[in-house]
Amino acid sequence: GSIMRLGSKDSVVEIETVSTGSLGLDIALGIGGLPKGRIIEIYGPESSGKTTLALQTVAEAQKKGGICAFVDAEHALDPVYARKLGVDLENLLISQPDTGEQALEITDTLVRSGAIDVLVVDSVAALVPRAEIEGEMGDSLPGMQARLMSQALRKLTASISKSNCMVIF
Repeated sequence: GSIMRLGSKDSVVEIETVSTGSLGLDIALGIGGLPKGRIIEIYGPESSGKTTLALQTVAEAQKKGGICAFVDAEHALDPVYARKLGVDLENLLISQPDTGEQALEITDTLVRSGAIDVLVVDSVAALVPRAEIEGEMGDSLPGMQARLMSQALRKLTASISKSNCMVIF
């Protein structure tokens, strides 16, 4: 941590971005794409294009030589569709974790490696805690997923900023 004057000319840092693949959205975002070194949440109803937007961003990062990873918690990534969007599957790291904890540990490890430019976790709803998977049908575990995400985001925030990795949830 450091202290500086926000208005000083030296403190203005150009934010590195990755295009979303949509010129209109890049312009609307105001910085020409999604910022690196940040957590990005794409929110919307089912089948509204969240995964498509994430995959287009991966394709754009790969075009610029970036290394990308996809944590497929839904176990639903369609490689044919991803290739049609321009994703280089041969150079895409993919993981299909069994539990939410495993997905977030993999995410943390990849971010801390400093080797990843864009990492997609698809999706937050599919990050099911181990206790829920191992429990009985009908067991009530209120707030378990929320606690898992809160802990993971607290842990990831500093690593993401230092590594300049964009993490898309």
